[in-house]
This record gives sequence, structure tokens and C-alpha cells, in this order.
Amino acid sequence: MRRLTANGLTFDVEDSGEPDREPVLLLHGFPQDRTSWDEIAADLRKAGYRTVAFDQRGYSPGARPSRLRDYRQGHMVDDAVALLDELGIDQAHVVGHDWGGAVAWAIGSAHPGRVASLTVLSTPYPSAMTKVALHSTQLLHSWYMGLFQLPLLNTAALTPSGPFWRAVMKGLPAAKKARYTERARQPGALPAMLKWYRALPLDIARPSVDWHRISVPTLYIWGERDPALGRAAAEATEAYVTGPYTFLALPDVGHWVPESAAKKVVAALLPHLGEHPAAAR
Repeated sequence: MRRLTANGLTFDVEDSGEPDREPVLLLHGFPQDRTSWDEIAADLRKAGYRTVAFDQRGYSPGARPSRLRDYRQGHMVDDAVALLDELGIDQAHVVGHDWGGAVAWAIGSAHPGRVASLTVLSTPYPSAMTKVALHSTQLLHSWYMGLFQLPLLNTAALTPSGPFWRAVMKGLPAAKKARYTERARQPGALPAMLKWYRALPLDIARPSVDWHRISVPTLYIWGERDPALGRAAAEATEAYVTGPYTFLALPDVGHWVPESAAKKVVAALLPHLGEHPAAAR
């Protein structure tokens, strides 16, 4: 692990594999960290790729600004692009899960030239979520996001090891539960993580990302047993991709796709990356 400064913040970064190999940028979600990609990243490196996974804003101890507006999505996109710049990477394969998936969609929208291919696990394209919200069960799936808007209540309710925290962690391997719980106990960590949710209304009122339909080659992988993200939004996502698109629904897989279905992800991901190589540096 190394620490790199990008976009004015210091991030914990795992940059592995030969530097001249095609890079894959891996973006984690809540309440994970860069290690959520460990198994997938190892298989990608065996296949000849360079992997870059970092603890995002709010998760790296050196990247926890105090203001709510500093957690708008545009800042997350800027972090990722600045990190690519710092590493001398012109174009990467971008892979994201959960909130990292939302950042991946945003990078593909705002900076398509930096993206050789896009892969998103679990998270529908944001406009697909909005489109189906009033005529599907998605609002019921997303009830927790309303709770997270209340700064005192959400931090108290999500006290690591409490009942709500255990419900959030359901389906994760025991070792990952322990790691993410311990990291959430770090001073200032959990409130910073939750600011991703609390800043969402700011982006709804005034988007901080230049949103367009996705023109880059896209693979979208969704677990059929995801309790937070329903089928309607997953299926509606295709309408927002104009480039080559593949949708893969995984039976008997829930929300924690990187940790619980790594081999299935890699089996789909390697052909996708191979068909759409990154531009030479």
C-alpha cells in the first residue's frame, strides 16, 4: 500500500502489477475499502493486468474533509481522474461497485476518453433509479437512504456491531465484516462515509457531474438477490448506454458481488476487457 496525493487529498492506494500493463481502476462502495477487490484484482493480475484500488474520499484517513459539500459526486470523479493523472495513466478500464459503481458511471459520462471500458457491479445508472422509483419497489429497497440523511440518527443507528450495522453487513464473509467494522470504528470514519449519502440531495438539486448517456463499452453485473437495488432499475439501465452493452444477472447473488461472487465477475470481466483494450500510454 502507498499513499498518493491527488486533488488536494491523500489516498491509500494499492497499485499492483507491471506498470506497462493495461490498468484497471477499482472503485469500492459503502462501507467497504480497497480490499473488497482483493480476489478479483489478484485474478486480473494473473491475466496480465495492472490493478489500482484505493480507499476513496471519506475512507482514506488523509481524505476526510469536514464539509458536506465536499462529498458531492463531482469531487469523487475528480479524485479518480486526478489519481490516474498522478500515476501517469491516460486511459483505464474502470470497475465500480455500490457507490463506487455510481462514481464509475459518472466517470464514463463525464470523461469517456479516460475510459477504455466500464464495468459496474450492482448499481444501476442513476437516471434509471429515478425513472423507476415511482412505479416499482425501488423506493422500498432504498428506505435506508432516507435514514442516512439524518446526521445524528444515522451515526447512532449505524454504531459498528449494533443491530442495524449487522443487517448492513449481512451476506459478507466473516473476515470482511470484521475488517469493515474495525475501519468504521476509526475516529471520524463512519460520519465521513455517511456523508456520501447525506450529500446526495445537493447533487439532486444541482448536479455536480456532467451527465450523458454512456458511450464506452459497458458491462453491468447485478445480483438477483440484492436487497437494496431492485430488478426494475437494473433492467432500465440499458436505455442509458449507447455503446456496446452487456447485462449479466447473477442468480443466488446478493449485494456484495466483489466479495461473494469474485470468480463469476472475473469470468465475465476478462472477455470484456480483452475486447476493448486500453489505448497505449
